Amino acid sequence: MAGNEFDLINRYFKAQPVSRKDVVLGIGDDAAVMTMPESSQLVVTTDTLVAGNHFLLDADPMKVAHKALASNLSDLAAMGAIPAWCSLALTMPSSDEVWLKSFCDGFYKLAEYYHVQLIGGDTTKGPLSITITLQGFIPSGKAICRHGASAGDWLYVTGTLGDSAAGLDVILRDNTPSNDIENTLLHRHYYSTPRVLAGQSLRDIASSALDISDGLIADLKHILKASDVSAVVNADQLPLSDELLQYAGSREAAAKLALCSGEEYELCFTVPESHRGALDAALTHTNTPITCIGQIRHGEGLNVMWEGKQVDWSLSGWDHFSA
Repeated sequence: MAGNEFDLINRYFKAQPVSRKDVVLGIGDDAAVMTMPESSQLVVTTDTLVAGNHFLLDADPMKVAHKALASNLSDLAAMGAIPAWCSLALTMPSSDEVWLKSFCDGFYKLAEYYHVQLIGGDTTKGPLSITITLQGFIPSGKAICRHGASAGDWLYVTGTLGDSAAGLDVILRDNTPSNDIENTLLHRHYYSTPRVLAGQSLRDIASSALDISDGLIADLKHILKASDVSAVVNADQLPLSDELLQYAGSREAAAKLALCSGEEYELCFTVPESHRGALDAALTHTNTPITCIGQIRHGEGLNVMWEGKQVDWSLSGWDHFSA
């Protein structure tokens, strides 16, 4: 059943599973109105996914929706924020309601899990793209930023790394997994787990943090530049899944994937020596695995080590405008 813009809004966006008490006015007016908690600061992030760039045109819209919202949730997780409200700007070549229903099913499932209410947005005709702006809040002065790392801090990541890159490799090869391992990696590419609770638990422990969206080796450099420090990463200590190890064929090949794998949406963070003892206890209730992969040092640059020796693997992360 095809419909005009306002039919689509009424059918797919006005009715949704999340209704927050702090939303005074949601979808249906010129703008939304929300009430901020006292002694809190607003945290805002925006991400865009473009068909043919971030996902294939024939990709499952339910998976695409999860990926789109998860990328925003991961940004707020890295800041230690509580996600609350989002807006969605959706551009489609046509009013394909089969595609839209599946997209909304995936979107609302993740939004409901994190108690995020869709409060507005825009629908337009054009090449397929998805832009989400997610808003949340954090106790005043508690945001975890990129510029707080100091020499001597320990470097950690959550979860495992490299699965998303391997899943993308399956997609770009022929988009048809040939075994259970490839099925698992493909699933992990689309269905990342934003570390929202872990981020909140790190507020008084981590000195800096960010989420891994463009690859660890690229994203970590943002912390190093903002904090005016260097780092040593022990690539042989990177957390790797059994599926990635089997897919890559060797631990070294898997580690290389892990260093440059984008769209992981795991957290990379630094912890002062004085806070290391509190780290495990703080994350216990989040059921989030963490791994220490290196240390922050004085100076400049990022040094990658393998079994105690510095290596130059000439790896890089994702860059939208690279040649």
